[in-house]
Amino acid sequence: MDDDGEATDTAGGREDDASAISFGTDGWRATLDEFTDARVRMVGQAVADHLDAEGEPGTVAVGYDARATSRGFAEELARTLCANGHDVLLPERDCPTPAVAWTVTDRDLAGALMVTASHNPPEYNGVKFVPADGAPALPTVTDRLEATLRAPDPLPEAEWGTVAEIDVVGPYVDHLLAFLGLENDDLAGLTVAYDAMHGSGRGVTDRALERAGAEVVELRTDDDPTFGGTPPEPAAERLSALVSRVTDGDADLGVANDGDADRIGVVAPAEGYVDANMLFTLLYDHLLGSRSGGAVRTVSTTFLVDRVAEAHGESVTETAVGFKWVAEAMAETGALLGGEESGGFGVRGHLRNKDGVLLALLAARAEAAEPLDGRLARLREAHGDIHQDRVSVDCPDDRKAAVVAGLGEALPDRVAGAAVDRVNDVDGFKILLGDGTWLLVRPSGTEPKMRVYAEAGDPGRVAALLTAGRELVEPLV
Repeated sequence: MDDDGEATDTAGGREDDASAISFGTDGWRATLDEFTDARVRMVGQAVADHLDAEGEPGTVAVGYDARATSRGFAEELARTLCANGHDVLLPERDCPTPAVAWTVTDRDLAGALMVTASHNPPEYNGVKFVPADGAPALPTVTDRLEATLRAPDPLPEAEWGTVAEIDVVGPYVDHLLAFLGLENDDLAGLTVAYDAMHGSGRGVTDRALERAGAEVVELRTDDDPTFGGTPPEPAAERLSALVSRVTDGDADLGVANDGDADRIGVVAPAEGYVDANMLFTLLYDHLLGSRSGGAVRTVSTTFLVDRVAEAHGESVTETAVGFKWVAEAMAETGALLGGEESGGFGVRGHLRNKDGVLLALLAARAEAAEPLDGRLARLREAHGDIHQDRVSVDCPDDRKAAVVAGLGEALPDRVAGAAVDRVNDVDGFKILLGDGTWLLVRPSGTEPKMRVYAEAGDPGRVAALLTAGRELVEPLV
């Protein structure tokens, strides 16, 4: 408290200063000097006001991840919602974000708040709002939340709601197994190495795999709020132990989840770490073996998905980066699978949201049906190989719009020796070239950077495209 009795934060600003709260690509995340109890309560009040304005007086779930501070922040949110007349369901343990989102749809709740900073380091926390449909909140909603942030305004105590602790994990795992048609011995004979990265997938993803009959080798499934000193992000460079377990022959398949288990990383014996673009392609191919439907992918995700879709007489919808746009397009098109190049995928009929637990089961089911190494070889033989990479160019947030505008005024006719065929401006500029390769330049939604992506049939061509992209962007910053 300061000398006037007003709350202050360690960064020197007022702890109840709403200007520090900004809902980005997937909720509000900040370091713990800014992510304070007072500001979390303001988010809870904004959600209560939003639900009241929408005529949603019902029950709200408040979930939380495995971070040391998450349960406490969840309780602050629960108290704020209760003081506004809402009953609240609080999970009895930390749990995956998709488990909370599914609970919203399964119990017909008014919505949910999830306390998580996903794959960020432990000095961060965050909160996201999940509407009644279980999909990510669109900007029309999060913009309204930002605009109405205020200190809690409780009703008379006689009108307060109640808090009940519930088992979220058990019913969720039951549903996943039933949804995929997996029974006790369907994965018998399959050994899966599972790396929870100390996140909320521990005791959930491994439990689901075991119930389907798989033998599970556990890595980092103990409770450690520091995540072992590394951010819980299932990228190749953070999964060396998992990769070794699989490539050394200790397991048929490796799967990992991020901190809140809405994303997945996969390892196959010969392939090693499976690039998320290839994972999208092989999972879509597997689903198309028994179901029909198109796909939705972000603008930064591989065209190889399109080739698989075309071979099955299906179509693909391309969206801006951010799973909220994928989810919206899945609703509009009825797509079978939606995904992005960061390892987040949603499947029709389950949840229009990322679910790394479901995808771990789906990857295991795909491996049992046809080893992933063989499936990847078959897909490459049929549709060609792809390589993709990205680089970042430092760019202050207040320069991003000018850079995009400047690029739009000076788009070249040729890039890295190939003629420009067409340009997609759904998110920045995706320059499609006559040789079948592409270059994408877009502003980051989370950092002061411009992102430059490229895809081609070989790594050398990708490197040349990225160099050309950097040369386009840097003079404009």
